Amino acid sequence: MPVDDAPIDDGESAPRSSYNFAPGYHGIVYRANQSEGTSNSYTGVRYNNNDDELQKNNEDDSGEITSISTKSVKYKLQSMKWGLVPSWTKRNPDYGSILRTINCRSDSLSTPGGMWASMKARKRCVVIAQGFYEWLKVGPKDKVPHFTKREDGRLMCFAGLWDCVQYEGSNENLYTYTIITTDSNQQLKFLHDRMPVILEPGSAELTTWLDPSRKEWSHELQSILKPFRGRLVVYPVLKDVGKVGNNSPSFIIPLDSKENKSSIKNMFANAASSGTTSPSTKASRRE
Repeated sequence: MPVDDAPIDDGESAPRSSYNFAPGYHGIVYRANQSEGTSNSYTGVRYNNNDDELQKNNEDDSGEITSISTKSVKYKLQSMKWGLVPSWTKRNPDYGSILRTINCRSDSLSTPGGMWASMKARKRCVVIAQGFYEWLKVGPKDKVPHFTKREDGRLMCFAGLWDCVQYEGSNENLYTYTIITTDSNQQLKFLHDRMPVILEPGSAELTTWLDPSRKEWSHELQSILKPFRGRLVVYPVLKDVGKVGNNSPSFIIPLDSKENKSSIKNMFANAASSGTTSPSTKASRRE
């Protein structure tokens, strides 16, 4: 996965580094650097590219189709806002509308037409993340957040779609994206019935997904959108992650781990070592 261009680290459209990433934030997207009819606008990650021998097609500036090798295709990291806004949108949508396009169901891409038609044919991307949160229902009114990441510690590559829009009266291009979801694998079925499509870095599937010569949706592209077959790590985390605006490294630490100073076990241990009564004990005595 070579990188030929990357966004700057500051400014209004710079990618946002957060342990509580929310819709509307700017995230990192990896895509082929192709012509899209408008102007173009986690660092330190190393990838291997072993697909130089594959032959690709791409469009030159005049729109002609030319055959080129994979190493001639330019790939870029780009800052885009989470929550896809289609190119035909005339005015800035409200937050509720953005929430409806943060994800795209894989089965919605299997039939012709629909709002994703142009994006799935020409604007496919990969969204880079450390992991993702999902909430487990444990009662009628209670949910416990869980964090999921790769067992091998590598960054996750979510299959996504992107688009670029210019609102009426504006001269600026806004790039946005959505994350494609599929059925949960066996490991995550207890948590939720859906999960992001996770692609392996450097894999043939990821190369096919980003291939700029594939300008029509196909069964091969659809078949890529399946549950992850690798091993994941999933565990409960602090409920503080449920409030947008909160941000802390503790959000991705297991709730019962030694590193999590907020865990009940550690609160009792600290209280015992200092000879004081724990906050939990005090609370129970007032009940």
